Amino acid sequence: MNEKQKLRTEMRASRRAHVEALPQVTRALLFLRPPSPLAALVPEGGMVGLYHANPYEAPTRGYGKWFFENGRHIALPRFAGRGQPMRFHVWRDPFEDSDLELGPYGHLQPQADAAEASPGLVIVPLLAFTAAGHRLGQGGGHYDRWLAENPQVIPIGLAWDGQLVDALPLEPHDRLLHAVVTPTRLYEGEG
Repeated sequence: MNEKQKLRTEMRASRRAHVEALPQVTRALLFLRPPSPLAALVPEGGMVGLYHANPYEAPTRGYGKWFFENGRHIALPRFAGRGQPMRFHVWRDPFEDSDLELGPYGHLQPQADAAEASPGLVIVPLLAFTAAGHRLGQGGGHYDRWLAENPQVIPIGLAWDGQLVDALPLEPHDRLLHAVVTPTRLYEGEG
């Protein structure tokens, strides 16, 4: 097992333990709205890309509702099939998920008829991050490839405080995050 795979396994277990230790009421109160510096990066009428969180990832639904209610458009990743490139498509219902379907990787995604979108800012999932804005992703490389194809997009991480690490193994294609938001802090990266 290489260094990144080992770290992913450790960070998944650590994240799970952290989230399971949080009372449900506490989890429900976190990540309800983006901090003002983040919200200011998406102008009214702008498009923001989110991810549909699994039970252990930092939740994005509160951000989706806030952006939607405050005149922004939102999008989620969509895969036409396994091995196909990730594209963002409009998410019209962040309240009930009525316009989502199960995707090939087991995540909810916009239905096939949803319009393709070009977000100017993307909230990315992660397993670990550094205060400087380095990110360890899930290992599929979907966001790395998408961000490489869209260098003008502002990448923002969303994480639990326990996902902060001192250093991460880096590769040439790794892109720094502009910032990482946790329940207690906004880390402004170097990206």
